[in-house]
Amino acid sequence: MDKLKRVLSGQDGGSSDGAGVMERANQASTLAWGTRMKGFVICFILGVFCSILGTCMLWIPGIGLAVFAVLYSVGNICALASTMFLIGPFRQLKTMCAKERALATAIMLVCLVLTLCAAFWWKNNGLALLFCVLQFLAFTWYGLSYIPFARDAVTKLCQMCI
Repeated sequence: MDKLKRVLSGQDGGSSDGAGVMERANQASTLAWGTRMKGFVICFILGVFCSILGTCMLWIPGIGLAVFAVLYSVGNICALASTMFLIGPFRQLKTMCAKERALATAIMLVCLVLTLCAAFWWKNNGLALLFCVLQFLAFTWYGLSYIPFARDAVTKLCQMCI
């Protein structure tokens, strides 16, 4: 368990020279393990709650889709931010921009912005729903990148179905 704590807090392996400004800022703002876990759980549950609440609001006539788009996007942001409690914000940004996740991250963030634009600026419910679906797929693909061989398994499963 101690090894897991050290790895998730960034204290195990890697470049621990501490010379970089970002590294020193990350070390200065570290939280205790229990606080990190509480922050992760609260933020993740809040994200899931917002997404489920948004899905329930989808069926309200008139404003339902706009409320859904906002709550679903806020839910995804909270779920994504929850992992920052475990590994820190700078390491999270590094992993999000890693070669295997960069495309999924970019698509997810662009679709998140486009969802909100379609719901409020363009007032196009169909586009907002399409961008929510694309946002979900990109977030799923992003999440699968953390599980070894999960993307390969999903790709092969889809190839078998086609």
